[in-house]
Amino acid sequence: MQGFGTDEIAALFARLAEVFAAEKEALIALDGKVGDSDLGLTMAKGFGAAHAAVAAMETPTPEAQFKTGGAAIARAAPSTMGTLMATGLLRGSAAVSGADRLETAEMAAFWSAFRDGVAHRGRAQVGDKTVLDVLHPIAETMQAQAREGAALDAALDRARVAAEQALEDTKDLVAQHGKAAAFQEKTRGIQDAGSTVAVILIRTMAGCAAD
Repeated sequence: MQGFGTDEIAALFARLAEVFAAEKEALIALDGKVGDSDLGLTMAKGFGAAHAAVAAMETPTPEAQFKTGGAAIARAAPSTMGTLMATGLLRGSAAVSGADRLETAEMAAFWSAFRDGVAHRGRAQVGDKTVLDVLHPIAETMQAQAREGAALDAALDRARVAAEQALEDTKDLVAQHGKAAAFQEKTRGIQDAGSTVAVILIRTMAGCAAD
């Protein structure tokens, strides 16, 4: 595809709202293994609100759409993961300021800023068994694809593949943050719930690019 413009970004938020609504129960079950079982509700509510807010915009730009979506999540789902997703979108929006259409280089900047915002807000590092363990390979893959001049649909699909592998790798990690940290070794063997959210994000974006 020839980049993400305002129509494509609006469609992305609509698709994310649908996907997180569909995945709500699965995320609740996954989060319930070592967390407090609210992740599915948080993501469904947050991205539902983001879709509604973005769809209501009269004069959108890519920057404004991501900023509006992030702010809507912050208001609708002020939990830990809701706050992290809001922060990522807000930081990502600033990284694409002035762009009318997002190609591979712009999306690489978006995902790098998204990752860095989440890392700073969550005070996490790669290997701590958090959403960052998937956001980092997404950002790194997108940066590498931008350097190679890859088309956006191909770049996003490669980032999806990297994210899915990284999610599988979280099963070998021990949680260091949040309620899951209290379970320590019991978290080994379970894929990280937050990282699952990140995979849903990049998988949905890659799917939109492929349409």
